[in-house]
Parts: sequence; C-alpha cells; structure tokens
Amino acid sequence: MDTLLAEVSRHHFPRPPATSAQLARFEARVGWELDPELRAFYLHCDGARLFESGPDANYRFLSLDEIRRARIAIVGSDDDSAGAASWFSIVDMQDSNFVVVDVARREGSSYPLFDAFHETFPEMERIASSFEEFLARALASDGYSYWLR
Repeated sequence: MDTLLAEVSRHHFPRPPATSAQLARFEARVGWELDPELRAFYLHCDGARLFESGPDANYRFLSLDEIRRARIAIVGSDDDSAGAASWFSIVDMQDSNFVVVDVARREGSSYPLFDAFHETFPEMERIASSFEEFLARALASDGYSYWLR
C-alpha cells in the first residue's frame, strides 16, 4: 500500500488525511470497521481524485463523510429491495455509477469491490478482491474503468 499511496500523493489529487477520531466516528456511524487497506488509505488521504482534479474525475474516492450505503447513493432508497445493507459506495465513477465494497464478504483481512452500474443495480460485477488490488489497477488505468476494457 505504501507505494500506491505515494503514487496517489505524487501524481494525483489527494485530500488531507483523516484523523483517528474521524475514522472512529465513521466506523460508529456505519457499523463496520475499515479493513487494513482502507484504513491506510484514509489515514493517508480522506478521499482523492485520480488523473484530474475537477468534479468530473472518473475516479473520485469518497471522503469518510460521503460514504453511504450503495442503495442510498445509487437509487435513493434505504430499503432491502434496493440492494444489501452491507454494500457501501466508496468511489464515484460519475453518472450514478459507483465502486462498492461489500462489508459482509470479508475475505481474509479485505473486503471485495464491485462495479455498481446504476442502470442494472442491484446487480453488480466483482472487479477486485481487495482495495489494494483495486487501487493498483485504477492507478494503471489512464483514467478509464479498467474492468470495462
């Protein structure tokens, strides 16, 4: 993670780091703990934009305050018919498309990540086994959704 986080700082647009108190407030609000990779990311930067600094950046990693259940972020409903309560949006890919972490499927120490396309949600496609894998592939993507190539 250290190499990836250094690349985010050198070549992209990170926000200032979150504090330990912000992480604790976040975990209390959402009811789950960040895995070690997400914790490292948020202690390094409380969100970031990759490749471009503007609001239309394809990879906009949400701040802790912006993370919501995916069903709220995508369809505006906090009802089980709109997707699992364990799915949380962590990256805004524009046009109501998000990368989602499923906190009910922890595999080892990591949560898997999924592409949540607003037109087919709550159907999702798994795109990474961990946040570290996702970040590495995103950084190598030239700003494109690497899983769509």
